[in-house]
Amino acid sequence: MGAGLSVKLTTMGIRPHIVILAAGQGKRMYSDLPKVLHKVLYRPMLHYVLDLAQELPHETISLIVGHGEEQVRAACKDYAGIGFFRQEKQLGTGHAVLTTRDFLKPKGGSVLVLSGDVPLLKQNSIEALLAKHVQSKAAATVLTAQLPLPKGYGRILRDAKGQFSEIREDADCGEQERAVMEVNAGIYCFDGSVFWDALAKVTPANKQGEFYLTDVIALLRTGGGVVQTSTLNDAFQMMGINDRMAAADVEGRLRAEINLEWMKKGVTLEDPQGTWIDALSRLGRDVRIESGCRILATTLADGVVVESGSRIVASEVGRGSVIKQGSYIERSRIGTDCQVGPYAHLRPETSLAARVKIGNFVELKKSSMGEGSKASHLSYIGDAEIGKDVNLGCGFITCNFDGGPKKHRTVIEDEAFIGSDSQMVAPVTIGRGAYVGSGSTITKNVPADALAVTRAPQQNREGYAARLRRRKKTSE
Repeated sequence: MGAGLSVKLTTMGIRPHIVILAAGQGKRMYSDLPKVLHKVLYRPMLHYVLDLAQELPHETISLIVGHGEEQVRAACKDYAGIGFFRQEKQLGTGHAVLTTRDFLKPKGGSVLVLSGDVPLLKQNSIEALLAKHVQSKAAATVLTAQLPLPKGYGRILRDAKGQFSEIREDADCGEQERAVMEVNAGIYCFDGSVFWDALAKVTPANKQGEFYLTDVIALLRTGGGVVQTSTLNDAFQMMGINDRMAAADVEGRLRAEINLEWMKKGVTLEDPQGTWIDALSRLGRDVRIESGCRILATTLADGVVVESGSRIVASEVGRGSVIKQGSYIERSRIGTDCQVGPYAHLRPETSLAARVKIGNFVELKKSSMGEGSKASHLSYIGDAEIGKDVNLGCGFITCNFDGGPKKHRTVIEDEAFIGSDSQMVAPVTIGRGAYVGSGSTITKNVPADALAVTRAPQQNREGYAARLRRRKKTSE
């Protein structure tokens, strides 16, 4: 379905007001963090639902908050156009939606209710629900699914003709009703012209003492309204998260789903079960990822290889580059045909041009390296601007921090050669083509094509070591 159906829904005139339930504490999570902010594949579960809401045709998006309100608001700061409504006491789903009545009722139109703890739900499933709702002119349309183990879910009860009759909550079900496998997914679309008045009539006459949104369905049907259902083809989409076991289950399914889609598009995953790729990442053709890697909010261009145990976060890796074993890359840009690692660390604001080599145990921070430059091993490069075809020897260090409030920059221009075990005491500039001798500590600028050496003159004292051994033996 996707975008095509979204356009069709818009032309059909259905642009619902979307209400997302996100006020619960999630007691079974045993956490100080609001339930909807617990992460699934490195993102708050609520973000998946917000992404879905923004992809659907809609007039407004309203988020019901309660427990941990400030944390939830802060987690949603990057989502524009969302209205927040506070549920002071968590008295049920009906009570939660009621907090939006004064805002939404005067606007008219349909109301789509989503749950903030159902991250597997797909756009095409909701579009099918909306299409059925508008085509049947229903007062309410309920998303359902068939579950072999329906315990905990409200059951969909039907009459002798198979037509929708009512929703019975699990706690209120009798023995025969508990055997019903068709369940309520907790997702609804309502006709706003009748919904708000029916919602105002709901009472907490149930074992939980809560205002059930499902009771609105019964009131609408009793009043002569049409109630429709739309059944999920994939029941796993409705999986809600109420505890950490469910969170792990949902994450596993989401991870497997994402990995499968990338493999279908030409990505090789050496060990799909041991690879984590989040929903924000984008991968090119012939990318190869070995076991134990995490690829998060990252773009890997065609032909990139990521070796085992590497983690890449919020970064871009250019075509044909190789990230070798055990490397950690965060908020960095890597050009084409680069080699990074093994065991390299690229900290935020690092930028590598084409054909750069970063070797084992090299760390970069807020630094750029020009085309063809190399730092092959055991170096720290911080707050530095490295030109083209620069060679940084083993043990090279930029001394960028003097204990004060600012970090200082090192500039090394094109084609310079920096010998092993050298330190650049910033701020300092090494000119184009300059040569810094091994073991030098550079505190002043070096002109282009100059040689800079700061080693003390070597002194050889004949026989010293032998005399030292004799004294040691005598003392024993």
